[in-house]
Amino acid sequence: MEDSNAKRFGKRLARWVKRRSETVSHLREWTRHQGRDVPGEFLQGGAYKLGSGAATLIIVWWETRH
Repeated sequence: MEDSNAKRFGKRLARWVKRRSETVSHLREWTRHQGRDVPGEFLQGGAYKLGSGAATLIIVWWETRH
């Protein structure tokens, strides 16, 4: 009976270790992916703000001239 419980515990432990390693590798991949995209998102947001500012300046200039 003790051997049966020990075997079940060993299988559960092995399953837990495997699941933990899969989770850790998934999180590492996810953080690498997020890290690559952050500068791109930052530049895209900056370009959007600059474009918005430039459009505002053109509209203000147009309104003052006409």
